[in-house]
Amino acid sequence: MDYYIYYRVSEAQAQALRGKLLPMQAALQQQCRISTALRRRLDSRDGCQTWMEVYLAVPDGFDATLAEAVAAAEIAPQIDGERHLERFIAVL
Repeated sequence: MDYYIYYRVSEAQAQALRGKLLPMQAALQQQCRISTALRRRLDSRDGCQTWMEVYLAVPDGFDATLAEAVAAAEIAPQIDGERHLERFIAVL
């Protein structure tokens, strides 16, 4: 199963958030042996960017592991609104 998590971040908070997310994702890659990515939309709207965290082929129990990592990284202050999680599985 793959996770795609998107949310808005103000342009003023983008660098601070990036500085927290990249180490968090690197730790999750190593701990869970998964691939991760961090993306954002090309355009901004109302001073905010849309960002997406990607986690590929996550193991069972990843929700709890991710929640702990997010809490430890203290990224909530940099995010504008809620994090939206979408889960996808392979069609084949």
